[in-house]
Amino acid sequence: MTRKVHIVGTGTIGEPLIGLFTRHAQDWDISRVSFHKRTPSQNDRPKVLNLMKAGAVLAVDDVVQREFERLGMQAGLSSEEALSEADVVIDCTPAGNDHKERIYQHLDGPKGFIAQGSEFGFGKPYARGINDQMLVPGEDRYLQVVSCNTHALAALVKVIGYNGTTSDPDVENMIKGKFLFIRRATDISQDDDFCASPTIDRHKDLQYGTHHARDGAHLFRTLGIEPVIFSSSMKVPSQYMHITHFTITVRDPVTVELLVEKMKQDEYLAVTQKKTTGSVFSFGRDHGYYGRIFNQAIIPVSALHISGGQDGHDVTGFSFTPQDGNSLLSSTSAALWILDPERYEKQLENLKDYVFKEI
Repeated sequence: MTRKVHIVGTGTIGEPLIGLFTRHAQDWDISRVSFHKRTPSQNDRPKVLNLMKAGAVLAVDDVVQREFERLGMQAGLSSEEALSEADVVIDCTPAGNDHKERIYQHLDGPKGFIAQGSEFGFGKPYARGINDQMLVPGEDRYLQVVSCNTHALAALVKVIGYNGTTSDPDVENMIKGKFLFIRRATDISQDDDFCASPTIDRHKDLQYGTHHARDGAHLFRTLGIEPVIFSSSMKVPSQYMHITHFTITVRDPVTVELLVEKMKQDEYLAVTQKKTTGSVFSFGRDHGYYGRIFNQAIIPVSALHISGGQDGHDVTGFSFTPQDGNSLLSSTSAALWILDPERYEKQLENLKDYVFKEI
């Protein structure tokens, strides 16, 4: 069996995803993992060479092939060959919609294409553990893995607002939700765009505020659910993790004890007694997949609060977002589903060691 995965981009999502697929290629019956690097760079040379050493095949555009070779990076494929021969293409760049319009829509070979959170409208929104049951084989050729913070929002809405399930709108307990995403400025791998002081983001969407709630609403819409949600966001001068502050109002009163138990039962949520991004990040560094935690969100239980006492209706708390970790899990899940909808659940069991119950 030949099953070929092509990954476009080598940034904060692309680089670890290439490593993940090469490491598990045999487990997942992947015959070739290739990746596209657009710009030849001496600075990126060690990264590219180590990805190739791990077994991934470099694909470059013909016009820059000689420059890659001059820097000691020998491409095994042209970008056109890699795309046409791939069974699934995972675009990890901020140009997924542009690539879809110019390139992907004209390719017959790949079974499916996946883009990341910034590429709203690329295809059906998807987050592992939220709307898997709504993926339709043969129909959903384009999937958009929602952003890491939208993963966290969706997980919180699911466990607090829908009694632990989003499969049946009749069990809806949620009235509305409000989210503030306190975002780390840059990933530890990035040198540019660090912010000097806390910086607020505009509310660009009249109904939802920032794209996080908008994308979350579209994600739940695939399930026939229309949660009333609004989000704000800001950046702080840190490179560790995002934090979400939320208030979710429910119809039937809940208790902290009930919510903690539901969170413990959720497959993709983790609870913690830790209170700092540094301590949670350090746990991921020591126990995660090359430092990454694959949970959707991590809830510090000591910060959970129910307004009006233990029988209240407003649930307030914080969560830590393991940024690229949850997006990596959903991207892998989406790719394996495209390759084989019948077996992808079984194949994903290889990653369960990086999804924790307690941190």
